Amino acid sequence: MDIYEEIGNSLLEGDAEKTDGLVRKALGKLYPAEMILERGLMGGIKKMEEKFQSMSMFVPDALLAARALNIGLESLRPYLKQKNGYKCTAILGTVEGDYHDIGKNLVRIYVSTLEIKVIDLGVDVSKEEFVHAIRKHNAQILLLSALLTTTIKEMELVIRELEKEGLRDQVSVFVGGLPVTKDFAQSIGADYYTRDALALRDFLGKNLDRLLK
Repeated sequence: MDIYEEIGNSLLEGDAEKTDGLVRKALGKLYPAEMILERGLMGGIKKMEEKFQSMSMFVPDALLAARALNIGLESLRPYLKQKNGYKCTAILGTVEGDYHDIGKNLVRIYVSTLEIKVIDLGVDVSKEEFVHAIRKHNAQILLLSALLTTTIKEMELVIRELEKEGLRDQVSVFVGGLPVTKDFAQSIGADYYTRDALALRDFLGKNLDRLLK
C-alpha cells in the first residue's frame, strides 16, 4: 500500500489525526502536494461517495471523514501552487438547509489553484446571501453545492433569485454534489454541471477565458 492509499483509507475511517500525520509525512518526503490532494485525499472522498451510494456509509461516518479531510487540507494548503493575480471572482457555498462541506471544501482548494478568487460563504447559505455576495464582489462565477436530495431544489431557487435581481446574465452558474446530475442541472437552468471538484478545476482551467468574454 502506497502513502496515497494510506491517506485515503485513514480519511475513510474518519481518523483525522492519522490523516493529517500521513499528509505531513508525505510532504516531508517531498511527495507532490497536487498528488497528495488528488490521489490521497480525493481518493478517499471518491471511496466515501461509493459507500454513500451503496448505503454502506451513513451521515455520522461521513461527518468524521469530513473532519479528517478538513484537517488534512489545512496542512496541505500552503504547499499547493497558487498563481499571482486573479482574472475573476467566484462565489462558493452549500445551499440553504444543507450543512455538508466535503465537496465544497475540495472545490475551494482546487479552484483556488487557478487565477480565480474564491469567496467561500460556507454551508446553509440562503438565496439572498448568494445574491448579496455576487453583487458585493462583482462575481462572474457561482459555484453551488449540495449533498442531500432534499436540498438540491434550493439550487433552482438561487437561480430564480438571480433572475429576479437582474444578475443572472452576470454569472456562470455551476452546480454539483452527490445527488446532482447533468439532466437536473439543465432542468433548473444552471449553466454547467461537473461530476467532482477535479473535473470542475480541469474545465475552468481550459475554459476560463472563454467564460469571461
